Amino acid sequence: MTIETWWLYVATILVFMSTPGPSHLLMISVSMTNGFHRSLATAVGDLSANVIQMTLAGFGLATVLMASEFGFTIIKWCGVTYLAWMGVQQIRASFSKRGKVREAPLVRLRTLWAKGFITSAANPKAIVFFAALFPQFIDHSLPVVAQIVILGFTYLVIDGLFLATYGKSAHWLAKRISHSGRAWVGLGSIE
Repeated sequence: MTIETWWLYVATILVFMSTPGPSHLLMISVSMTNGFHRSLATAVGDLSANVIQMTLAGFGLATVLMASEFGFTIIKWCGVTYLAWMGVQQIRASFSKRGKVREAPLVRLRTLWAKGFITSAANPKAIVFFAALFPQFIDHSLPVVAQIVILGFTYLVIDGLFLATYGKSAHWLAKRISHSGRAWVGLGSIE
């Protein structure tokens, strides 16, 4: 892969990341309720799932999965079900907290990691993205594994920076919301 190809790959990722996805929205939520430093466990969970997805896509296993309409449909609906369940939990929590400002319990780091991992792993768009994108930037006349590692590492760095930026911004905003505003959006106090 040439440096020009790598820069084109970076530009493609930046365009893809220009609108927040489920993992970015989760990072915002966790950072607002648990603080930025604790939300980094969520980011690590997300990036861990990305490593698995990139490995599958990079070595062609995602292509096999995509060829099986039934298998892809099952993964897609598991992801939809999980994301819907998370949304319902957030809505229920906001109604039960409305008008009350109380200390939000800190969630265990393992749980925050799992939320990030599951949200990313259950997102079928990520598998399709890696399976469709990687082959466009891999030169089969050069060592493929090295190129997959470079593409994967580049993605992880950029996604990690986006997650950190979303998380830090959400934490900064949450610290500045008044108590009445925090009660309205269902947030307790944060660190």
